[in-house]
Amino acid sequence: MCGRYTLTVTLDELMVHFYSSLSGSVRHQPRFNISPSQTVLAVINDGVHNRIGPLKWGLIPSWSKDDKTALANARAETLKDKPAFKVPFARKRCLIPADSFFEWKKTEAGKQPMRIMLKSGKLFSMAGLYETWIAPDGQKINSCTIITTTANSLVAGIHHRMPVILSPQDEAVWLNRNIHDPEAALMPLLKPYPAEEMKAYPVPSLVGNARNDVPECIQQLAP
Repeated sequence: MCGRYTLTVTLDELMVHFYSSLSGSVRHQPRFNISPSQTVLAVINDGVHNRIGPLKWGLIPSWSKDDKTALANARAETLKDKPAFKVPFARKRCLIPADSFFEWKKTEAGKQPMRIMLKSGKLFSMAGLYETWIAPDGQKINSCTIITTTANSLVAGIHHRMPVILSPQDEAVWLNRNIHDPEAALMPLLKPYPAEEMKAYPVPSLVGNARNDVPECIQQLAP
């Protein structure tokens, strides 16, 4: 699964990386402990350009009777079958920018939070889906979910699932709205990222509290 991640770069850096413009009024500051139910930044394509805008993390299916169903993660293996994800997979795909994510490793001393990232330290994109839910009173909530897959050999020692991280060349493919056979074109992209290009290190337990969104959350502890 993916239940916490970071995005410590600036808004300008995001716009340059994704060749994007802003969708409405967007505020952003470095985030060190992003958690479900919070507003996150996502990238979509409007058919011509990439656009960065806010979405609520936790996808609410369009047919849901209320906003209590909020799905933070979607398993890659079931996207084409589950009602909540079938239509978004075909038509509403997005990128969730991040520069690391957290998982908890079981140890003799208890659960140890680990920060997992690219060895380069660079920004990456997690594959996501988005949806618009309309409340009975007409209120709209735009929400998203992060797609997960089986863990690579690095992450497997920490957790059995990991977010789908797309290579830079696959980002445009994932956002392409002209793909009419998503299963054939996109399912091959939903695979574990190469373990040899990633690293992990232990961080303070304060990351376990979603209210702690401070640089200390990514401080490297001694092994």
